[in-house]
Amino acid sequence: MEMDVFINKIVEQLEIENADSLNRDTFFRELEEWSSLSVMELIALYDDEFDKQIGDTEIAKCKTIGDLYNLATE
Repeated sequence: MEMDVFINKIVEQLEIENADSLNRDTFFRELEEWSSLSVMELIALYDDEFDKQIGDTEIAKCKTIGDLYNLATE
């Protein structure tokens, strides 16, 4: 999967409005749309879109969108 496709899925799932500046190095926790519910939304995204079972522990280890991408593609 390409990074831009992954970012589009994140944008859609988290309902990010200003997605133009997002890239591999973006610190996702600094996004205005990030909240404690975002973790649950990401867990659902990984399950539905990538057929991966991850938990909040794996997400907690991630800092950037690139880190999240690596979880999806491992």
